[in-house]
Amino acid sequence: MSTATQNAEAAHREGGAFEFVQALARELSSGRIELPSFPDVAIRVQRALADENVRPDTIVRLIGSEPALAAWVLRMSNSAAMNVSGRQVNDLRTAITRLGFNVVRSAAVSFAMSQLTRAAELKGLEQPLNQLWRRSTLVAAMSNVVARKFAQVNPDTALLAGLLHGIGKLYLMTRARNFPALFSDKAAYGQIVSDWHTNVAKAILENWEVSEEIVAAVHEHEHVYREHGGNADLTDVLLVGDLLASFHEWPDSLELNLQGVHAVTRLDLDRERLERVIAESASEIAALRQALGN
Repeated sequence: MSTATQNAEAAHREGGAFEFVQALARELSSGRIELPSFPDVAIRVQRALADENVRPDTIVRLIGSEPALAAWVLRMSNSAAMNVSGRQVNDLRTAITRLGFNVVRSAAVSFAMSQLTRAAELKGLEQPLNQLWRRSTLVAAMSNVVARKFAQVNPDTALLAGLLHGIGKLYLMTRARNFPALFSDKAAYGQIVSDWHTNVAKAILENWEVSEEIVAAVHEHEHVYREHGGNADLTDVLLVGDLLASFHEWPDSLELNLQGVHAVTRLDLDRERLERVIAESASEIAALRQALGN
């Protein structure tokens, strides 16, 4: 390939990156970011459950209006991770009661992701979508375990935050498919994801009326030097859950990643404790991921 051709291709990629970032900036400033192809019923569940006074009947009707989602919720309620009694349930109301509203939110997100991987308009993205979803379920399961064992944070809320932590990456992926030269340039695309995904996630979750606690956790979970007073919070739990997911995939990275992470200090953790909890919770983590459809 000639130098002129290489320069032309580089300029084309740079132009695509600039155009893509410009479009992102416009979408963020509009305050109305919509995730392409994300099932509307999943968004309506998030918004309905944002109301602390919502009646169970409302949620039963909402989920029951989408038979595939209703079947998903029933399956999840009967999973090994959620059905500690071993008693199978066959009606939606009992399933929702068993799961609780926070886990129902997670069920709606996991259902939506399963639909995305089959969406005709996202054909060709099956592999990266599945990779992102597998990572999200791992972070969710790890965050759930960290919340229960080391923090005074609702484990079900931690599970949902873990599932949603990559929602900005999902949006960027679905948008970048319209910029094939950029999407194929791993370095350039990776830099854009690194720079933008948490801000994009914040805008999406605010649009869905997700709780401020979860929005803040997703937006700030990569700030390893974050300081705050009081006990460890949801953001700390999600940050450590994400770190543990990296350890799960790349075991040699844990020691390095622990250094200087303030959330680790607030949770009074070290490598030995983290390795032990991962080993002790392996079956539980696997069951949670299976319940989420992964």
